[in-house]
Amino acid sequence: MAKKFNLDDSPGHLLRRCQQYSFDLYSKEVGGGALTPRQFTVLSTVEQNEGLSQTDLVHKTGIDRSTLADMISRLLKRGLLARKRTEADQRANSVRITAAGRKALNAAMPSVRKAETALMAALPASKRADFLKNLKLIAEAGAAAEEAAAAAPKRATRTTKAKAKPRAKTTAKKRAPARKTAARKKTTRAKRR
Repeated sequence: MAKKFNLDDSPGHLLRRCQQYSFDLYSKEVGGGALTPRQFTVLSTVEQNEGLSQTDLVHKTGIDRSTLADMISRLLKRGLLARKRTEADQRANSVRITAAGRKALNAAMPSVRKAETALMAALPASKRADFLKNLKLIAEAGAAAEEAAAAAPKRATRTTKAKAKPRAKTTAKKRAPARKTAARKKTTRAKRR
């Protein structure tokens, strides 16, 4: 008989529980109407790395591309970030923090520090440095895995292969049902008369 899965020994489950506790502490200290933890992360990263491209921001924060694009859009609307095309690559956008963004970040900072102090208080002081070191190791492993996946050549999927078929065949297949439908309509009309 297989050994039962124990959530109390599951690193993934425990990390999710810790993350939820961290979020709860953040919400309690910073408040619901202020910056979310991810918005704080983005503003803090942009402040420390002025002019980052959105792609670089994905790598620095670990926030996926589509989520980050939505966040940046909301932060732009609130006037906390500004965006412009990069000079090196006109397809890429660089972001910078605005005066309002810096003000929001500075206003949240004492509360964020208080929340993080409360989180680390759950550990004995002698284990805190090792805990942070181990979290960094896991985060770095995740970042390395993402980079490796992005660098690996993409394998052709069924949809890719289907799209590679000659266009004439696809068009002919699409027209065939239409001809049959038209023929059925003619037959139905003839029967009605």
